[in-house]
Amino acid sequence: MPTLHVCPLSRLHETVAETRASHVVSLMGAGAEVQRPATIAAERHLFVGVSDIVEPLEGYVLPATEHVEQLLAFVRAWGRESPLVLHCWAGISRSTAAAYIAACALAPDHDEATIAWALRQASPSATPNARFIALADDILNRRGRMVDAIRAIGRGAEAMEGTPFMLQLNGC
Repeated sequence: MPTLHVCPLSRLHETVAETRASHVVSLMGAGAEVQRPATIAAERHLFVGVSDIVEPLEGYVLPATEHVEQLLAFVRAWGRESPLVLHCWAGISRSTAAAYIAACALAPDHDEATIAWALRQASPSATPNARFIALADDILNRRGRMVDAIRAIGRGAEAMEGTPFMLQLNGC
């Protein structure tokens, strides 16, 4: 059964090793340096250079349609033979949004609220980036259901860094 693993940058290498992941998605500020784990081939590592913001802010990269489309293309090309690790700086906002988006994209018949509650159960600190979610909701034609589902689980518990977690893709 395919699994998505989410972690902060500080736990990337250990999470990839522990899960034996084949693919990695890095969601970091543009220009950030991410050392790709040695077991991950370059073509199996997606770097999305985007800031963790929801409105334009000078000097930062606002999540845009092309960022979500990059993520979706990468996730859809992932063979699901081994885990996929998604990370951002803290493992709380961009990466949890990306994991939720990936789960919704790979399970188009699954209820958005059920996936959102599975995310909340897996990570009490998950606070998915609202802009990423809204963009994906439009692209995936979920008609506001993704946005509503994430709003329903509320803001996650305060944390400086998220604890690595797994989101299982049942039925995918």
